[in-house]
Amino acid sequence: MNALAAYGLLAHALIFGALAALLPLGQLRARAAMMATALALLAGIAPMMHGVFGTPSLTLLQLAILQLANRTPSPFSFKPALGLLLFVSLFYPAALGWGPFDPYALGYQPWALLAGLIPVAGVLWWKRQDAWLIILAVDLAGYASGVFANLWDVLFDPLLFLLALVMVGRQGVIRFIASRTR
Repeated sequence: MNALAAYGLLAHALIFGALAALLPLGQLRARAAMMATALALLAGIAPMMHGVFGTPSLTLLQLAILQLANRTPSPFSFKPALGLLLFVSLFYPAALGWGPFDPYALGYQPWALLAGLIPVAGVLWWKRQDAWLIILAVDLAGYASGVFANLWDVLFDPLLFLLALVMVGRQGVIRFIASRTR
């Protein structure tokens, strides 16, 4: 088993545990999350998730760890989720060949992409978004480790996109219900 496969299995186990941590179990929530993490590895849930979704991004893993650590509020709120959805709605079709430019190829020789992340880091620092700044720093360190071949794979993945879609959809439903009750 190579390092990327081992990372994928362990990350999916932690992500499954983070999903269990969302259940309203009161004081048993932390124990249930840890049991779910172990169960994901022992019962084959993590390998199944790895097979279906592929290797999760470091961003998603860090958000799962924050959920397991009971850090509230999560840095992944409506605005970051909406921004990710807008970006990915342009990125994935172009990466799948629906245009003359393949942005995914930039991740293999990422000097331009890394230069583009400098102003992003500056804005995060200026707006005091320390959690996102740390997530970005860990993402870049993870890419520098050589485990990931493409920088895009470190930053986001389809499962993070689905999470963002759920969060934006949930907020839309809440706003719709609130407008109906007036």
